[in-house]
Amino acid sequence: MPGYSYKAAKRDGSLVEGSLDAGTEDLAARELRSQGLVVLSLSGGVQSAAVRSRGGGFGQKQVLSFTSELAVLLRAGLPIDKALKVLLDMSTHDNVRTVLTGVLNTVKSGKGFSQALAEHPAQFDEFYISMVRSGEASGNLAQVLNRLSEQLERIKEVRSGVVSAMIYPAILAVVALISVLVMLGFVVPQFDALFSDMGESLPLLTEMVIAGGEAIKNNGIWIVLFSGLFIYALRRWLRTEPGRNWLDNFLLKLPVLGGVVFKYEVARFSRTMGTLLSSGVSLLQSLKIAVGTVGNVHVHSALAALAPEVKKGGRISKALIEADMFSPLMIQMVRVGEESGQLDEMLLELAKVYDDEVSSGIKRSLTLLEPILILTMGGMIGFIIVAILMGILSVNDLAV
Repeated sequence: MPGYSYKAAKRDGSLVEGSLDAGTEDLAARELRSQGLVVLSLSGGVQSAAVRSRGGGFGQKQVLSFTSELAVLLRAGLPIDKALKVLLDMSTHDNVRTVLTGVLNTVKSGKGFSQALAEHPAQFDEFYISMVRSGEASGNLAQVLNRLSEQLERIKEVRSGVVSAMIYPAILAVVALISVLVMLGFVVPQFDALFSDMGESLPLLTEMVIAGGEAIKNNGIWIVLFSGLFIYALRRWLRTEPGRNWLDNFLLKLPVLGGVVFKYEVARFSRTMGTLLSSGVSLLQSLKIAVGTVGNVHVHSALAALAPEVKKGGRISKALIEADMFSPLMIQMVRVGEESGQLDEMLLELAKVYDDEVSSGIKRSLTLLEPILILTMGGMIGFIIVAILMGILSVNDLAV
């Protein structure tokens, strides 16, 4: 197995050198990264033909990796252009290399790092660029990038937790739907011959189930097409302003889950604003960017009223009270932050509190949702079985 010599940086910025055995350069780089190292140089062995040929996007995962690794390289003492060159050389995805090449070329032309990132808005949003700009202004870019990577990691954890928690209920719902359709479309029609001579003497429940089975058996394709068109039209409508207003309002009014949605949005706002303030971004600019991260229309509108109050010299806590939408906990923590001059710390603490409540709220919601789905599935299948049994008993009564 080929041997490779490497030079890498640890997470604390210290440099290490060594060697390892790996089948290809790509595998060697992966092994070092799995140990928490950022590779600065790698030589020896045989170059993998696939290292520069694989495709891939520059999504949230790549942005997080780029941010954390760049922070390590800067703490190790590398200048920004050298650090970008190292990341570019070690990149294995064409799209990532394209973005990094553009950023590196812009930096080499004499522009700032934040200006280079601003040329790629699809990958780096206003929040990210403002954080970098504050790091450049303060001369603590490595520290700001480290704080930014922590923020991105936290966002990733919250999102992953929500997605993971919804997998089982989603599978359960799909299985329930398929089970009912199979029974109506394939099982129920098998009893047509048995019930065909009974006419109107069949029980009402049996007639309903038989009619549903016949509809699915004879018009299954049309039902699927109509359902697909309906879902497509609904999704398009939900993207419009009236549709989005309706959906966001509906989500906020849901029992249990509505509170989770609200706290999730407030936590995202608080975390973003607290991170920006702690990095030296102005209060108004932080407010503007943080409000822009809120997805729910109604929560966004309530938070958007904060900036005009601040421009007039008022306090954020006062605007929160006037909005009549936010909890006493949020108002008190913001007020304490304003009075103590530690608004950034209080907002970050509020985000942690709400993150925990969101996690527990999701668990409670799923605790209620799972038995509801199971009972609903069992109830529908039981309804079909009871209807068939009633029809069979009716046939026996007529035979007697």
